[in-house]
Amino acid sequence: MPRLEEHCWRRSCTSRVESKNYSRENWVASKAEEMMSIITSVLSNVYGSLYSVQTANLIRRGLVLFTVGVFLALVLNLLQVQRNVTLFPEEVMATLFSSAWWIPPCCGTAAAVVGLLYPCIDSHLGEPHKFKREWASVMRCIAVFVGINHASAKLDFANNVQLSLTLAALSLGLWWTFDRSRSGFGLGIGTAFLATVITQLLVYNGVYQYTYPDFLYVRSWLPCIFFSGGVTVGNIGLILYITGCIRPNKLT
Repeated sequence: MPRLEEHCWRRSCTSRVESKNYSRENWVASKAEEMMSIITSVLSNVYGSLYSVQTANLIRRGLVLFTVGVFLALVLNLLQVQRNVTLFPEEVMATLFSSAWWIPPCCGTAAAVVGLLYPCIDSHLGEPHKFKREWASVMRCIAVFVGINHASAKLDFANNVQLSLTLAALSLGLWWTFDRSRSGFGLGIGTAFLATVITQLLVYNGVYQYTYPDFLYVRSWLPCIFFSGGVTVGNIGLILYITGCIRPNKLT
């Protein structure tokens, strides 16, 4: 009998210990699950807030670039029309700034695309810049770009080839002075090619025309204008990207 009682007592003690251990394990598991749910919730909130901030920043930069593109299109197209470099139908000439209604929004959209694309290409290549990016440098770049456009309408050369070579040298000088990066050069070349092809198609379909075309349906210096414009808008997009929150280590 004493042995039986001792055996029962031991079994009861063992059951209590196992029950206590089991409840402790359940408590630890529940607490771990609770902590994991809290961490997951915090991380999802942080990710959501960061995503919303990045989206808002992207929209703001796009709107600024669109506005810059519209303004430059109105001013620069007015220079070309006044010098009879480009010719529009008579009903267009009576409108605001003597510009077709579709030119400002198209140029604004192109500026937004180029300006938003440049930081992505620049980040992908990971190329360090030769000098620090500042707003003063970007404003000088815009002034030189406007000057190149003004020169294309005002300068008189013996033939278009001389004018084209001069504007090509000025456009390369703009890139070398204010950008000097592979991404900027590649973006300028891509912009010049696509914009020239689109312009050729528009002129071919009679939307408007150039006086004295010497490069199929357009002037031979037009790709130089598009190249310098791509570099200029790309630099505007990059400075907006940098001042918005990004990578100070690249500004060396």
